[in-house]
Amino acid sequence: MAKEEKSKNVFEVEVEIKGKEWEEALDKAFEKKVKTVKVDGFRPGKCPRDIFEKKFGKESLFIDAADSLIQVAYGKALKKDKLVPIIEPKLDVKELNEKGVTFIFTITTKPEVKISKYKELGIKKEKATVKKEEIDNEINTILERYSDVIVKDGKSAKGDIVIIDFEGFVDGKAFEGGKAENYELTLGSNSFIPGFEDQLIGKKAEDKVDVKVTFPEDYHAEELKGKEALFKVVVHEVKVKEAPKIDKDLFLDLGMNDVKDEKEFRDLIKKQLEVSKQNEIDIKYENEVLEKVRSNTKVDIPEDLIHEEVHRMMHEYEENLKMQGITLDMFYQFTGSNEAALHDQMHEEAEKRVAYRFILEEIVKLENIKITDKEANEEAEKLAKQYNVKKDDIILDYGGIEILKLDLQFKKALEIMKN
Repeated sequence: MAKEEKSKNVFEVEVEIKGKEWEEALDKAFEKKVKTVKVDGFRPGKCPRDIFEKKFGKESLFIDAADSLIQVAYGKALKKDKLVPIIEPKLDVKELNEKGVTFIFTITTKPEVKISKYKELGIKKEKATVKKEEIDNEINTILERYSDVIVKDGKSAKGDIVIIDFEGFVDGKAFEGGKAENYELTLGSNSFIPGFEDQLIGKKAEDKVDVKVTFPEDYHAEELKGKEALFKVVVHEVKVKEAPKIDKDLFLDLGMNDVKDEKEFRDLIKKQLEVSKQNEIDIKYENEVLEKVRSNTKVDIPEDLIHEEVHRMMHEYEENLKMQGITLDMFYQFTGSNEAALHDQMHEEAEKRVAYRFILEEIVKLENIKITDKEANEEAEKLAKQYNVKKDDIILDYGGIEILKLDLQFKKALEIMKN
């Protein structure tokens, strides 16, 4: 058995298995394989070893025998050199023949972490403040969301919705993608070619309008860039959004059962905005603290560990896309990207995450932070009440009580850095 340090914290360990141990592995491989092959003149599993090897070759047992010894060999590699891996090892087979098998394990161990300073960092934390305009904007957004859309008599105005048929022509010829029926367009949304929506303001139901526009020079369709176009438009309906009154009915729709009047409504909206902004500030502050400590830290992070974190992040990203009904392949198509580009894009953030994890682990060790089973269970109960689920489900989501304890250790370490 030989060990070679490939790079800092990455070791290649060679493990050779020969002799009796190899012969026993070949025997077991034969006992397993002979049950699955057909040999003329013999019932399944009854073919003698010499006849099997004459027909299929002794080498037909090598791979199965080697596979059965991987965990044994890996255990030997870790035990002899006292290595503690932090990710799954890479495995290569250097030699495989009738005499034995030689494995090469590439084992990545935890790097040394040296933190020069992690307290009294001089980073100030902001306090969330909410302006009157922000409250007004939030209320307007709510009113917009709960507005009724009703048919309007008379002429359209900016902000109204028109239901239209249209067909576009360039040089007197209809072009592909320029036609639609019963299309719902909000005037002022700027979702159409510049100038299109403006020419429909002041129109009423059953009006027929010739809309003249010029396609932008940067328009996505090459054949239409900079071209003048005529759209023949028929207005079928004009609709307007009617905002609800700020009253008890709205409060009940919003689940604000205890709110009695507009003042209490505004106070509650202000409080919600303060909580939301403070959460954003807290996250920003924590990242600033971690980044400051990272600048005071020396740690050589193995590239394989960063790649593993990138793949974890890509899986999270894929799951988030799925919740929106989008696959990774669709994402690549929409963005003109690919797996390699996304991998590169996430590399820097992955490196940060790994560094932060090592920093927190080191501070847990330096500060001798301990979390008892009782503390972890109390935290699980608190979270269970908060999210209205069972305590055991919280622990399961974390991946077990030990992972929950580790998370609480990290939180305590972070609080120490904030002070």
